[in-house]
Amino acid sequence: MKETDLYPPVKAFLESLGYEVQAEVKHCDVVAKQPDKEELIIIELKTSANLSLLIQATERQAISEFVYVAIPEKKYRRSQWRGIQRVIKQLGLGLMVVSTSKLDSVVNELFPPVAMRKTQPRKRRAVNKEMEARFSSYNTGGITGTELMTAYRQNAVLIACFLNTLGSSSAAHLKNLGAPENTRDIMASNHYGWFERVSRGIYQLTDTGRESPRAYAHLWDRASEIVTSAINQETAMD
Repeated sequence: MKETDLYPPVKAFLESLGYEVQAEVKHCDVVAKQPDKEELIIIELKTSANLSLLIQATERQAISEFVYVAIPEKKYRRSQWRGIQRVIKQLGLGLMVVSTSKLDSVVNELFPPVAMRKTQPRKRRAVNKEMEARFSSYNTGGITGTELMTAYRQNAVLIACFLNTLGSSSAAHLKNLGAPENTRDIMASNHYGWFERVSRGIYQLTDTGRESPRAYAHLWDRASEIVTSAINQETAMD
């Protein structure tokens, strides 16, 4: 079993409890939050209970007081398994165990975390901001060596989709249609080479901008729905 195999059952388990779940948020494998609540849960995924997992999980306690480790079910010696649980508890972490079969995967919460350290508000705000800025979830928890879909990239794709439909526009107009608050900064900085200024405050897509964002097919489809709805609403109001 790979770390990425742990993510779907953990995500499904948290969603069944009413949490919104995002993967790979500011180096956290999995982050979960209930709508309109302050509680923030972080889960670190590993294929075994090792020192690397404990180091990562305790680092996450600077962000949230509710940090779990999630590992697959394995056959440990009884004394060894008791020792693993004791160490995890003493660190104030919670423990989830993922059991898999050919038919299904089940997540068992063996015990919850216990707040032991003060969190750092700046780091917590950064995670919350990234979660709130994403309009969909396209990452897989535990993945490494793969380009991550950040809120910044999602916003850039949405802006590109607007411009693909409109041809050219100002940041103010795009924001009125529902584009993000940092639309002007994204187009002006042109981090991906997708945008070009054609006159003062007016931007359009480059050749790269007309092609590259479409590589994120599912995200482009979702952005297209948002753009179509926004433009239809604007047209109906005219």
